[in-house]
Amino acid sequence: MYGDLMRVVIAGGHGQIAMRLEKLLAARGDTAVGIIRNPAQVDDLCAAGADPIVCDLESASVTEVATHLDGADAVVFAAGAGPGSGAPRKDTVDRGAAVLCADAAERAGVRRYLMISAMGANQEPPPGTDPVFAAYLRAKGAADADLASRAGLDWVIVRPGRLTDEPGTGFVELGMHTGRGMVPRDDVAAVLLALLDIPASRLTLELVSGDTPVEEAVRSVVSA
Repeated sequence: MYGDLMRVVIAGGHGQIAMRLEKLLAARGDTAVGIIRNPAQVDDLCAAGADPIVCDLESASVTEVATHLDGADAVVFAAGAGPGSGAPRKDTVDRGAAVLCADAAERAGVRRYLMISAMGANQEPPPGTDPVFAAYLRAKGAADADLASRAGLDWVIVRPGRLTDEPGTGFVELGMHTGRGMVPRDDVAAVLLALLDIPASRLTLELVSGDTPVEEAVRSVVSA
């Protein structure tokens, strides 16, 4: 598969990182498939070069999602309840939908699974954390723990620092522990693309802006 054209299914296909990744994949001839809940987002995905699939991951069955993943080379989980949603949807989307997609990937026989998580998802939120944000971090942590327990998937969890819309620099710091920092969404998408190209499995990585070119950073953590 490596070096060949890929079919990549992205859950949460209208998200800001997802749209960037779809454009990168489409620009080089890969097939990007975006799973979205809202039919009004179809045109946006088509404009990004992605094939849209309308499917509500909060209500879909494993069988339904597995059908959408059939024939894929990789799954990227980029879904999230989004700003303005309450704690219950952090659980149903950021945790529940991630578990659902992992179940579906196993059923469809798609081993490669990239998860966009969050910095701090591996820790209990400190006292005084906004309750909804705390629910988000707990949901992400639970989804990460579920994915990490799966022997049937070649998973990589990426935990970016604070996301920005600044233009990407192409230089990052990527590793098991990077410390807090910011990172443009452009660079997160570039790292995901490199992780799709370079064989990687069973890694949990933190990601912030840094001084290392994206591909070099990814090759370094994979070889280590």
